[in-house]
Amino acid sequence: MSEELQQKLRSQLWTVANTLRGNMSASDFMYFTLGFIFYKYLSEKIELYANEELKEDGLTFQEAWSGKDEELKGDLKEACIQDLGYFVEPEYLYSTIISMIDRKENILPSLERSLKKIEDSTIGQESEDDFGGLFSDIDLASPKLGRTADDKNKLISNVLVALNGIDFGLKEAQEIDILGDAYEYMIGQFAAGAGKKAGEFYTPQEVSQILAEIVITEKQRLKTVYDPTCGSGSLLLRTARSGHADAIFGQEKNPTTFNLCRMNMLLHGIKYNDFDIRNGDTLEADEFGDRQFDAVIANPPFSADWSAADKFNNDDRFNKAGVLAPKSKADYAFILHMIYHLNDGGTMACVAPHGVLFRGAAEGKIRRFLIEKKNYIDAIIGLPANIFYGTSIPTCILVMKKCRKQNDNILFIDASREFEKVKTQNKLRPEHIQKIIDTYRNRSEIDKYSHCATLQEIAENDYNLNIPRYVDTFEEEEPIDIKAVMAEIKELEAKRADLDKQIEVYLKELGIVE
Repeated sequence: MSEELQQKLRSQLWTVANTLRGNMSASDFMYFTLGFIFYKYLSEKIELYANEELKEDGLTFQEAWSGKDEELKGDLKEACIQDLGYFVEPEYLYSTIISMIDRKENILPSLERSLKKIEDSTIGQESEDDFGGLFSDIDLASPKLGRTADDKNKLISNVLVALNGIDFGLKEAQEIDILGDAYEYMIGQFAAGAGKKAGEFYTPQEVSQILAEIVITEKQRLKTVYDPTCGSGSLLLRTARSGHADAIFGQEKNPTTFNLCRMNMLLHGIKYNDFDIRNGDTLEADEFGDRQFDAVIANPPFSADWSAADKFNNDDRFNKAGVLAPKSKADYAFILHMIYHLNDGGTMACVAPHGVLFRGAAEGKIRRFLIEKKNYIDAIIGLPANIFYGTSIPTCILVMKKCRKQNDNILFIDASREFEKVKTQNKLRPEHIQKIIDTYRNRSEIDKYSHCATLQEIAENDYNLNIPRYVDTFEEEEPIDIKAVMAEIKELEAKRADLDKQIEVYLKELGIVE
């Protein structure tokens, strides 16, 4: 699909969203609409596949399934499950619901049955839970859809008809990438309007690109990549595509965004057996035990609360540091968790607030442990403020490795001043991103931008990693020529005196003054 058609698809998605948002909040409508988009995608994909399989028999999916040839139907169902991973009968497809709308029928009961049928569809023994709960955020009885059943039916019908006009390009050779890009675009657009809540699960693509490029600098192929706070999965997908990861792993606390993540994987063509996304609290209930991964990437919630319960003093993820992260600031709990799940040859990159670089007490002890005892910290990258949805605070990227080649220094990059302001958001452009990546890969020292600080230098700073301590961005002001300034002032005063005289002449001519 061409760039022009891709932009058209994005425009259609946004137009539909703006037209049908109604009384729902942006975030509520996002979950609602994306669920229907996913339903449409699954329906169209299986219908296209089934029609192609039945071409030699001269039948359509609808015709074959309404016929009496049970062997043909059995073979078709088996082929769908084998190649697509799921099977849905024609009566539960999106196109069937649209035909009901055309006949002015009440679609709500049939639509509810269809969504439930897809959630319960047979998709193989190893992946039997992949569709479970995927449409839990589509509440067809919600009062937000209208006061009466007729109101609800009308609004839902309008939504489905509007979405039916979107062409996913499933017949194109690159349909999965295009659809996935459109899906990610929709998440990003809604995240921009959904405030802080959206910022907790959506990482801007520019930041995702930096993190992905960092963790694959030494390995061109990753066997496994893991995100402990994976949100909608955009960061995992970016890293998987860049590093050609064989398997994707993640955990997400929020059930809604957990469902979005699974949808996102499927929309990007990630096969069921190639991703393992779990729902649960990463810190309180780690779903992956002692499993380690080639790359660990994350954008954890900034300075979130956690229990910091006594039991974690005996948890292998945290106990080696000798102290737990504070209850009100879980940043280092996430960092230690990620390091624990990183294999010896892998790279970890995560986004964090600047406070992790210099805050004292327990966090200071953990920071010193990571530098002095373990020498895990490879680089600190300062990002511009106001690049994340929902927060304007400046952030940084922490890069860590268990077996570092550059074992006597830490690279500091101050990229905070290089961005483009677009409306209310700051944006990293391709040249800004490339400069960060090149500087990291080459460990370049650039005046007022980057510096490789020795571990001794860091120890002398009492293990404070605040970037301005290592990258001097101070711009010396040009010296002021006092004589020239005084001469200019005298000249201006003389001009003002002449002007005052001229004004006085005008005022006398007008009879305003004598």
